[in-house]
Amino acid sequence: MAVSASSSVQQARRVLADRLGEMRRDAGLSGKDLAERLGWYPSKISRIENARTAPSADDIRAWCRECEAEDQTADLVRSLRAVEGMFVEWRRMERAGLRQAQLAMRPIFERTARFRAYSSWFVPGLIQSRAYTEAVLRAVQQRRVAVDDVDAAVAARMERQRVLHEPGKVFAFLLEESVLRSGIGGRDVMVGQLGHLITAGAQPNISLGVIPARPDRTRMPVEGFWIFDSTQVNVELVSGHLTITQAHEVSQYAATFAELSDHAVYGSDARSIIMDALQQLG
Repeated sequence: MAVSASSSVQQARRVLADRLGEMRRDAGLSGKDLAERLGWYPSKISRIENARTAPSADDIRAWCRECEAEDQTADLVRSLRAVEGMFVEWRRMERAGLRQAQLAMRPIFERTARFRAYSSWFVPGLIQSRAYTEAVLRAVQQRRVAVDDVDAAVAARMERQRVLHEPGKVFAFLLEESVLRSGIGGRDVMVGQLGHLITAGAQPNISLGVIPARPDRTRMPVEGFWIFDSTQVNVELVSGHLTITQAHEVSQYAATFAELSDHAVYGSDARSIIMDALQQLG
């Protein structure tokens, strides 16, 4: 795994905690002094500065006030909101239904010029056929979403695919070969999806790479991820949706994508693997 949800979020919490600790020290206050001013137990100061407890926005405002650093309040609260938004559990993201979850992602797709996506689980949404999308979202809805708005969610995802045809946008997709052979929705759905991949891969602004399944790989599969330009990475985990915006972490995913790209085949070689998967479906 390139960066886990827990390590990524914890690192961001650590940065925020360090800034608060530095502010207290710059104010010439001990942890006990600040606790007395705030009316807190000293242990709360310690837990916040050691990133064991996340502060609330009100905690940050009070901290800045007592350290006479209120000019930093807004920036620190923004940092807190960023940390809180990094990892969103599926049940929270999808509580209003799958359509809303699809629409929430539309802005980032619309403003991104360079897309890179790696998938070890299933075909990425932008190059899914309608039937495959319906099978995927139906399985998600049955597993974890009380609201049944699958038809509307499918329509929203299909509408999002229009970005594939917008001028100035380029796309690079990397798929593990296993994605082609262990599909969802049954034979007919997979036949249609594999044919759709061949069509999509022929577009001039789309690079489609397939990483062959073989025993001599030096780079193991990782979790699926999207890179939006060089500013954001989204990772779909079993438990939730991870958003990464810190530059050094985005760079790690970009480096991982480049490494995985070296293991992939393209053009006629990729089509040969897809065709072989089609033939095995009969």
